[in-house]
Amino acid sequence: MLNVMRERTSQVQQTKPLPYDVVALVLQGGGALGAYQAGVYEGLHEAGIRPNWLAGISIGALNAAIIAGAPEAERVTRLREFWETICACPVEWPAGEGLGDALPFAFDFRSIHNAFAAMRALFQGQPGFFKPRFPSPLWSPFAGDAATSFYDTTPLKQTLERLVDFDRLNSGEMRVSVGAVNVRTGNLTYFDTAERRLGPKHFMASGALPPGFPAVEIDGEHYWDGGVVWNTPLSRVLTSEPRDTLTFQVDLWSAKGRVPSDLMELSSRQKDIQYSSRTRAITDQVRRMQTMRRALQRTLERLPANARQDPEIRAIAEMARHRAYNIVHLIYQSKVFESQSKDYEFGRSAMRAHWQSGLDDIRRTLADPRRLDPPSHELGIVTHDVHRPD
Repeated sequence: MLNVMRERTSQVQQTKPLPYDVVALVLQGGGALGAYQAGVYEGLHEAGIRPNWLAGISIGALNAAIIAGAPEAERVTRLREFWETICACPVEWPAGEGLGDALPFAFDFRSIHNAFAAMRALFQGQPGFFKPRFPSPLWSPFAGDAATSFYDTTPLKQTLERLVDFDRLNSGEMRVSVGAVNVRTGNLTYFDTAERRLGPKHFMASGALPPGFPAVEIDGEHYWDGGVVWNTPLSRVLTSEPRDTLTFQVDLWSAKGRVPSDLMELSSRQKDIQYSSRTRAITDQVRRMQTMRRALQRTLERLPANARQDPEIRAIAEMARHRAYNIVHLIYQSKVFESQSKDYEFGRSAMRAHWQSGLDDIRRTLADPRRLDPPSHELGIVTHDVHRPD
């Protein structure tokens, strides 16, 4: 089955020709900030770039499900419907955009608006996503989900079943990998269409962040949000079977930031650091692998021709064959009026702003076509860290 999936993955056609075997889209977890990833995908789609491997954790896994489970022409539309659904509320206040200098309190107004959106999510839940439990697990007389989570995610299952064609998602048109943590063992597990059929539960497990959401049972094991252990599935893509790979890594938390000056800033900064990617550690590992490949190539060249025909030597030669890795790294840059609750501020105005930021960032990135060029043979790997200006 694995070989069949690989063959099908390689058959995904690019509108824009790219010199890579794999074009991967890697999506980090980050709750309401995930609309930024949807904007990035829209920009890739309009540029004719068609990823053939989606890897996600938490909200990144949900975005991956919507993309892979929709016909190509409907992917952006389905993403928009998903985000408009889970960010809906009975009354949407104006968010203060466009007020500019006309109102000196426009900055504070946006902060207050986002705070209300966060409070609404906490107390009322979000349509099509999650709803509060009654009674609260703090006073629940029951065991199980009712006693271990504040929200019921049944609405999310219904949303996924409505918007995602799981037959298409599992067809091999795209490879999909989503990360979750086994609650019993504490180990990170990837549910991968190259290895099994995925359904709504696998994506819900990837986003089951405790104590808000309940663990999801799959094949007798219980799973939590993959971000509990590792919030970015980049290693799943780069350390799998070596192939020339272009990776668009879309993060929602920035490891870089200023020293906080009060408790609110401290909480926000702590989240940024806790959930940010450890991209440097992964790329350093890949660089070491590339160095080892070059050393093996030089060693193999010294062997006599007849020795190179040995099956084991030929296997080593295949492992040592040159691969190219290009990582285009986009990171959402928090706005000054956003607080530590930015990952559960599900208001539509905030969502649309996040989406537009992602679209603007990927358009700016692709404006320089050299960013998509393979690295030199000597380097073997190149990383482009793309940040939207402050």
